[in-house]
Amino acid sequence: MNSRFGLPHPVLSITLFLVWQALNNGISGASVVMGLLLAWLLPLFTRNFWPDNPHVHRPLRFMLYVIRVIWDIIVASINVALIVINPKRRPKPAFVSFPLELKHPLAISTLAGTISLTPGTVSADISDDQTLLLIHVLDVGDEMELIETIKRNYERPLGEIFK
Repeated sequence: MNSRFGLPHPVLSITLFLVWQALNNGISGASVVMGLLLAWLLPLFTRNFWPDNPHVHRPLRFMLYVIRVIWDIIVASINVALIVINPKRRPKPAFVSFPLELKHPLAISTLAGTISLTPGTVSADISDDQTLLLIHVLDVGDEMELIETIKRNYERPLGEIFK
């Protein structure tokens, strides 16, 4: 794993330092020194546990994916709120088996995380052979339409991003 400026994971180091400063409710000499030490030592000591950085083949596609996920989270939040505040609306919860075409482990994890981040859905399990993802859905209309939507909006773009 490449070490840039003695930092195996610079983004993690910066994040650790900023979180440390935020938790200290202010900046002092001692908190800065301690934050810098933690930001340097924690990634250094844990570097063997981190996988190699994945190569994103289509960065613009990844940015569009993130925008799509944010939009879908907003829309799903509104839909879940409408289900909750409308006593006459009865959701149809169900478990859906989603057939995976993705092979890259990070792409599969990203898909599962995206599904869990979206209100009204949660990734519940993955088969041992990583060909099926079990998803719990708060309100399922047409199961096949849901599967096709997830494939179109999330799985296919992730397949292009993490070839």
